[in-house]
Amino acid sequence: MAKGGMHNAKTENVEVVKGTVGAIVDYSTRVGKEETVAMQMAVEDFYNLTKQQLLLIVKNLRGEAVQATLAARHLINKKQVQAILGPRSWEETSSVAEVGNQYDIPVISFADSCPSWATDRWPFLIEASPSKNLQMKAVAAIVQSWGWRRVNVIYEDIDSYANDITPHLYDALQEIGAQISHLTALPSLVAATLFSKELEKLKSEQCRVFIVHVSFPLAVSLFHIAKEMEMMEQGYVWIVTDSITSLVHSMDFPTISSMQGVLGVKSYHHEKSLKYQEFYQRFPDKFGLKYPEEMSHEPGNSALEAYDAIWTVALAMERGNISHQHLLDKLSVVDFDGVSGKIQFLDKRLAPANVFQIINVIGRSYQELGFWSDGTGFSASLDDTAPTNVSMRILRQCLWPGGSRVTPRGWDIPTVANPLVIGVPNSSINHGFVIVEYDSLTKSYNFSGFSVDVFKETVKHLPYSLSYNFTSFGGTFDELVEQVHLKKFDAVVGDIAILSKRYANADFTQPHMDSGLVLIVPIHSKSNRGWLFLKPFTKTMWFLTAFINVYNGFVIWMIERNYYSELKGSPLNQIGILLWLAFATLFSLQGEKLHSNLSRMATLVWLFVALILTQSYTANLTSMLTVAKLEPKVANIETLRNSNAAIGYSIKGFVKNYLVDVLHFNPNNVRNISNLEECAEGLKTGEIAGALLDAPAAKFFLAKYCKSFMATGPTFKFGGYGYAFPKGSPLIPDIDEALLKVFESGALKDLDEKLTASEKCVENESDNETVSLSPSSFVVLFLFTGGTSTVALAIYVVHSKCNMDNSMAEHKRIWLLMLMVLKYWRNKKRRFSRKVSHVETPRDSPMQHTGQI
Repeated sequence: MAKGGMHNAKTENVEVVKGTVGAIVDYSTRVGKEETVAMQMAVEDFYNLTKQQLLLIVKNLRGEAVQATLAARHLINKKQVQAILGPRSWEETSSVAEVGNQYDIPVISFADSCPSWATDRWPFLIEASPSKNLQMKAVAAIVQSWGWRRVNVIYEDIDSYANDITPHLYDALQEIGAQISHLTALPSLVAATLFSKELEKLKSEQCRVFIVHVSFPLAVSLFHIAKEMEMMEQGYVWIVTDSITSLVHSMDFPTISSMQGVLGVKSYHHEKSLKYQEFYQRFPDKFGLKYPEEMSHEPGNSALEAYDAIWTVALAMERGNISHQHLLDKLSVVDFDGVSGKIQFLDKRLAPANVFQIINVIGRSYQELGFWSDGTGFSASLDDTAPTNVSMRILRQCLWPGGSRVTPRGWDIPTVANPLVIGVPNSSINHGFVIVEYDSLTKSYNFSGFSVDVFKETVKHLPYSLSYNFTSFGGTFDELVEQVHLKKFDAVVGDIAILSKRYANADFTQPHMDSGLVLIVPIHSKSNRGWLFLKPFTKTMWFLTAFINVYNGFVIWMIERNYYSELKGSPLNQIGILLWLAFATLFSLQGEKLHSNLSRMATLVWLFVALILTQSYTANLTSMLTVAKLEPKVANIETLRNSNAAIGYSIKGFVKNYLVDVLHFNPNNVRNISNLEECAEGLKTGEIAGALLDAPAAKFFLAKYCKSFMATGPTFKFGGYGYAFPKGSPLIPDIDEALLKVFESGALKDLDEKLTASEKCVENESDNETVSLSPSSFVVLFLFTGGTSTVALAIYVVHSKCNMDNSMAEHKRIWLLMLMVLKYWRNKKRRFSRKVSHVETPRDSPMQHTGQI
């Protein structure tokens, strides 16, 4: 690195030996080979820039961790090194740190999982590799992105890997609501048969999401066997951490082919910096010359960290030979930009990595999907303008195992497991909800009822086939739910109340039936007679009766008004008489006072109808007066408690606790009820004054004993009835979605109607409520009387008009006749007068007298 060296110190012409540095690596691993080449490059670059020689002595572990302590002592005692670099694992680092602390020699560790107390115990320990604990949050973010609820974790059974699982991965998964289904620890030296055995166990379970946190050699063996067992096929999810992804560039073809579709979290270094690019260009040539057998010559994270570690020590030694303590102090305050990024220590620890690259193993290499940063989430790039999201769905499309582009749901029906064992309570008081019957012929149980039928219908709406077997359980409901936690049952189906205390043992689906606690008490009658006289008829019936009555009165008034002078007068007087006629005919027969046959006909029909109406009204009113009105003997739960009366409760234990702890009943006044018949008998005999039943039990009870008991007071709500599954079960989201389909399809409504129809009232008393009479019962009579009156009125109008016309014609003929007679006599008189005036006669003659006559 002749250009752009790591420090701007002045170049000296005289060669100076700065100091001696020891390194402990494992030549048998790719990491050890990259570290060796990178450290040698750093020594050369430092000399080319400063003309100061740094002696580097490398000790080989030969793949044996126990050699770390011997190598450290050899470097200190025989080679007089001033600082030791490496090794990689925490187990080896702790051994070397112990030796370095004894001789006051600084130890620069490459382990990325040192516990927080390490630098306090070994003051000469410096962590030169950034902690990658935050990568566990990145892994959890991937799990959250796709909605996976449970994961299997496979880790190497050594402290360095176990320390990352607890608490970092566990806490990260807890934050997103995910659970670790199985935690599998694999020893570093494991036989293939053990691999197969452990993977077979995981394959037999439902969970299909695997998080792998092991060393690279162990990962190679693991994925080879997983592929042979067909666990790298469609439906599986594999997520690996930096201990594997940091070497993905060096994988051979058999290894990379066994990991197709794997997602990985990889430490990220600022690859756009000039120092990184110069290092990246020169490294492959030097690495290829020294290790030509390696397929890939690209540098990994270990090479970058080793290169920067040499420069860290070289810069701390720049001013010549110094004491060990002084060297430690100088190492702690080193601050420069290395090829891996900013090199600055805080409390002897390099700043933790907070940016990780998300990769996807595809083909002969891997694809960079995007980035995850602590605090901002996922992004397609690290540009300030790039959008961020808590979900990795904004990144490039991922290729999953089996070559599928469809995101796996994270679980599946076990390939070798038995059908689900589902517990069903056989002690339910809600008989219609759970019915468990023993068949003596087949020597098996038959399971039915509303809750069971809803579950069967729900399973039909799942996108896959779910096999299961019901098993009867005779204990309490709390004990039944606890069986899920103890893994004796895979689920519980029945009228299981969703209670907060039961969440400690299981998770629940959404309720398939709302529920609550209802107070059932005996009934008694109480009179309320103020307006009872109006009840025999409906409002419409009263209105129609009054209308027909007034209409008939109008018809009679019209027909009879010409016969009575009292039917005439002022308009106000006429209205009063009309109304009197309307209602008088309803209560008395006045046919002898009526002059017209038409009015008699209308009155007769109306009296016939009125007789039927009054008799019907009287009968219905009598029935209402004799039937008792139902009222509860106890108004509410407070009245029952204050009276110190006994109260019953269903067999479900939480009801008793609710009565005592929440409603504050005296425990001595609380009675257990084993079935509905016992409840009814206790209420009738007065042994208990009321019963607090859950809503379904109350529904059945009131359907069966519909005449003697009723519900009163408020309903005390709780979570409803759901199905219980193990904590974090991946089945729950699918069951919830299928339940919604059952609700929306109307199947739940049909089952609920079937549930209600299954119970019939066993009490034979007549109905407590008498129905008011409506016009529909008398429509023919109303048409008969209304039609009769209308016909009478029409005949009267027509007849009156005819009489008027005839009378007018007769008068006209008389007047014409009179006019004709008058005209005749007038004309005759005129002719006679003219004749007499022309004849002369003596005064005394007889003719004169005759003319006068």
